[in-house]
Amino acid sequence: MTKETKKVTSPTEMTVEQKLKSLYKYQTVLSKIDDIRTIRGELPLEVQDLEDEIEGLGARIARLQEDLKNVNSDINRWNEDKIQAQTAIERCKSHLDNVRNNREYDSLSKEIEYQELEIQLRDKKIREANDFKKNCESSIKENLETREERQGDLEAKRSELEEIIAETRVEEDNLRDEAKILESTIDYRLLTSFKRIRKNSHNGLGIVYVQRDACGGCFNKIPPQRQLDVRMHKKIIVCEYCGRILIDPELAGVQIENTAEEEKKTTRRRRQTKKAE
Repeated sequence: MTKETKKVTSPTEMTVEQKLKSLYKYQTVLSKIDDIRTIRGELPLEVQDLEDEIEGLGARIARLQEDLKNVNSDINRWNEDKIQAQTAIERCKSHLDNVRNNREYDSLSKEIEYQELEIQLRDKKIREANDFKKNCESSIKENLETREERQGDLEAKRSELEEIIAETRVEEDNLRDEAKILESTIDYRLLTSFKRIRKNSHNGLGIVYVQRDACGGCFNKIPPQRQLDVRMHKKIIVCEYCGRILIDPELAGVQIENTAEEEKKTTRRRRQTKKAE
């Protein structure tokens, strides 16, 4: 008894019908992966935003601490300047009792006055520096509290995200493996076109089925002749409005209720009821 070996059809040798079936199945798998990412919602972006904010707060705190260090250095220097000025004043005053002429007296008096002005100037700078120091310390405290609060939010968001990823990791990995297998069964040029269409699509759909005589992606009406071409499966047909690849619902394995026919029947019944009345 001989075993029959199943011949694998090359993607380039596949019929249009087979290509559309494989492509729609591939789209279905990708949509499931998109759904898993949707479950994660905005969490990845929220985590990234919190990380960026914490990094920004850290840089701000570092700048404030550097400013605080510099202002403390300035205050110490100005205090030393005051001590030197006070020493100069005391030295000049001690010489006043031993002056020999008015010129020498005026010179010492001017020096004393100058040093007193220097002390007043240093006092003013120290007061301003102390005000800046208080604001700086207050800002550092506020930013540290904010960073601690954001750090707590980040840990909670990370934990939530990791939990969701853990729950869906196996399913997503399996879907990715399935998608890779399906990619190998699709013609390269068709696959490339599909990926380009999908990338430019807001809902991630590169191939859609016709429903209610319209494109399942942009919902624009499709002319009857074009619908017939889609049902014939003789060539790849794209929507003339959005560029998505079109597939017959029956080929996609989708059951579409004939809503238009039902609406006509309902309208007919209503008319008959009105006439009877």
